[in-house]
Amino acid sequence: QVQLVESGGGLVQPGGSLRLSCAASRSTFSFTTMGWYRQAPGKQREVVAVISSTDSINYADSVKGRFTISRDSAKNTVYLQMNSLKPEDTAVYYCKAVRPTGGPYWGQGTQVTVSS
Repeated sequence: QVQLVESGGGLVQPGGSLRLSCAASRSTFSFTTMGWYRQAPGKQREVVAVISSTDSINYADSVKGRFTISRDSAKNTVYLQMNSLKPEDTAVYYCKAVRPTGGPYWGQGTQVTVSS
């Protein structure tokens, strides 16, 4: 029943920016947490940023100061603004959501490639 749809990925040069969107089929406040994870080829999936229903936020050390997670409740959407992108940020980025009564739910992923 819960659907998460990511968009906004693409190819950018080092130092560039992208904004990822995760559109949910229900209110973002109905989830205990929503967040962004990424997985590079041959690597484990790792957390990037998480926001709770009370707006507490956690970032991976590797993205602090460069990435910002936010929500637009009117659009049922969570965003990840990515600035000062580095080649090591290259990965498939996934949206994840957890409810008190179920989950986790995952989106299909969107590719981010940072390269010259």
